[in-house]
Amino acid sequence: MIEPFGNQYIVARPVYSKKGFEEEHEKKYRYHKTFLDNLRECCSCSSRKAKKIALSFLPIASWLPAYQIKKWLLSDIVSGISTGLVAVLQGLAFALLVTVPAGYGLYAAFFPCIIYFFFGTSRHISVGPFPVLSMMVGAVVTRLVPDPSVNATESSGTSVSTNATLLDQERVMVAASVTVLSGIIQLLLGVLRIGFVVIYLSDSLISGFTTAAAIHVLVSQLKFMLQLTVPAHTDPFSIFKVLVSIFSQIRDTNIADLVTSLIILVIVFVVKEVNQRFKAKLPVPIPIELFVTVIATGVSYGCDFKNRFGVAVVGKMQSGFQPPLTPSVDIFQKTIGDSFAIAIVGFAVAFSVASVYSLKYDYPIDGNQELIAFGLGNICGGAFRGFASSTALSRSGVQESTGGKTQIAGLLSAIIVLIVIVAIGFLLEPLQKSVLAALALGNLKGMLMQFAEIGRLWKKDKYDCLIWVVTFLCAIVLGLGLGLAASVAFQLLTIVFRTQFPKCSTLANVGRSNIYKNRKDFSDMYEPEGVKIFRCPSPLYFANIGFFKQKLISAIGFNPLRILRKRNKALKKIRRLLKKKQIQVTPKGLIYTADAIKDSDDELDNNQIEELDQPVNTKDLPFQIDWNSDLPPFLMVPKVHIHSLILDFSAVSFLDVSSVRSLKTILQEFVRIQVDVYIVGIDDELVEQLARCQFFDAEVKDSIFFLTIHDAVLHCLMKKDYNISKFNPTQEKEMAYDFTINTNGGLRNRECQVPVETRF
Repeated sequence: MIEPFGNQYIVARPVYSKKGFEEEHEKKYRYHKTFLDNLRECCSCSSRKAKKIALSFLPIASWLPAYQIKKWLLSDIVSGISTGLVAVLQGLAFALLVTVPAGYGLYAAFFPCIIYFFFGTSRHISVGPFPVLSMMVGAVVTRLVPDPSVNATESSGTSVSTNATLLDQERVMVAASVTVLSGIIQLLLGVLRIGFVVIYLSDSLISGFTTAAAIHVLVSQLKFMLQLTVPAHTDPFSIFKVLVSIFSQIRDTNIADLVTSLIILVIVFVVKEVNQRFKAKLPVPIPIELFVTVIATGVSYGCDFKNRFGVAVVGKMQSGFQPPLTPSVDIFQKTIGDSFAIAIVGFAVAFSVASVYSLKYDYPIDGNQELIAFGLGNICGGAFRGFASSTALSRSGVQESTGGKTQIAGLLSAIIVLIVIVAIGFLLEPLQKSVLAALALGNLKGMLMQFAEIGRLWKKDKYDCLIWVVTFLCAIVLGLGLGLAASVAFQLLTIVFRTQFPKCSTLANVGRSNIYKNRKDFSDMYEPEGVKIFRCPSPLYFANIGFFKQKLISAIGFNPLRILRKRNKALKKIRRLLKKKQIQVTPKGLIYTADAIKDSDDELDNNQIEELDQPVNTKDLPFQIDWNSDLPPFLMVPKVHIHSLILDFSAVSFLDVSSVRSLKTILQEFVRIQVDVYIVGIDDELVEQLARCQFFDAEVKDSIFFLTIHDAVLHCLMKKDYNISKFNPTQEKEMAYDFTINTNGGLRNRECQVPVETRF
């Protein structure tokens, strides 16, 4: 019964143990599905289920019939044209990161976008090349097909140079094969419904990883901006080797490329800052990439930069599509680890961006279907000589900010890319590669600004800050592939570390109420005499059960096993002295009549040590021993200042077999020294698990569980009061005790106004 009284409430109910509560309140029987039940449900078929599966596999069938032409079409057209122009330029720029001819970047911007139109669930992301993925694919390409200037082959004593066209074909084959394999991995993960793997990539990890990837992209583009011949390095510390190579050739810099790229960078950064600051006033962001590309191409063609200054240009771009190729199984075997990393990172970045827009515009996205969509897109894109795709943050921002409502805008952007591929691609042939490099760097501003996350994370959570820093350093030093693996391992290690060393605390009563908090946090605290309350805010498993026991012993101030052994050693000594008639039992206690004790403590310690761990048995003695009273000098047994121990397990989410076994041992040690142990707040499923693990016996009983800490405290105090009561057992059964917390910090007995209930 709850009685409201202003902003307070009064509760009158019995003191409930878990067992007593379940006896009074009938618990419903719930049937838990077995593996066979889930398998049977999964394999069952109905028209409704078939329709649901079809709509989930082909999301376009659900949203296209509801498309509002008059309301959305114009916005999608404007958004599609703007996004398509950006996609063309980013496709060309990011192809340099993959070290393949720039024209293949258009394939990576076209095919995945078409596939996602039919199979994707997000309405706002723009699918296509992403600088981090391009960098990861490029690392694999340069490892398997190194620069001929580094590894020249020799035959019959004559140096043979590799044909540039054949070299490009080999690199395209590697990039396409890695992309297809990444798509297959994504498709399998989606079909098997295990898209949850992305949850192991936290926001801090993704932020640190993409920032490190941006640094890799920055370093990799320096050779195009300076037009230097830099050998490719993919092993650990490769970024430092590239920097050493660049600075060793800095005198050979092409001034025309350097000046052009710096001018482009300044213009792009300034205009992007204007777009960011005045995005609320601008109807659409200024397409600065398009403007500078058109101008740079015209100037390069008109002034003949290629012949006059020797700049590197995009060069010949084939019109139309090339026939699909068959991926290399041999490359599959060499790149399985890299492909898995590319698949996971690509999906994680795209899903995180899609989640932002789904929350903003209130529509659902399906992680498993997203995996299927990106998997099919990468398989198709790789088969047509493209490279891995995801979603670029800047490109998706353009699609959303220009009014895009659905993936119709994505389809129109793909059409813009198609027009460039089949018709006007030749116009970009005079464009300098340094301009594309500058455009690629211009799109890294958002990722490079993520360095500010360090300060924010340090204030919010030290562990997340550490994850960010370690991820960044691992990706910089070890490379993107190994760096990602090391970062995930470190992140999981921090989770283990948090649970392995939980912040256990001793609780006490606050404000003379039923609220219990850490006794170090408040001044008005009351600790019931003889009762210790210990809280563990973590799961208990094999790695932290030892730490839990150590903190528990530290909190209560003594080791129960040591006390138990001391008592058993004292009993053995008493029995031996009684047998030798060296002690006498008197009304005043034990009197020692011998002059010296012959048996040493060491002998008793080492003699049958297992017997010392057994329960204390005094039935054969002619008297009872009060271990907390003043004992004779020859009995050195520490006193135990508590009679009850309450363990707050409300935050314990799981137990493993090792922790159950160790926990039972800990409880037995306390019970054997006459300290009652109670567990509160434990979940019903954990109680069932304890029963399955044979946790309960004659010493550790299933009546130790209570609903709340206050229930357990009142039970302990009432039980203690019963034990010292002067009433006979019949009177005790008839007497109903009602306790309330007194203002002086103690508990007082008062007249029972509500029978068999406790008011607090």
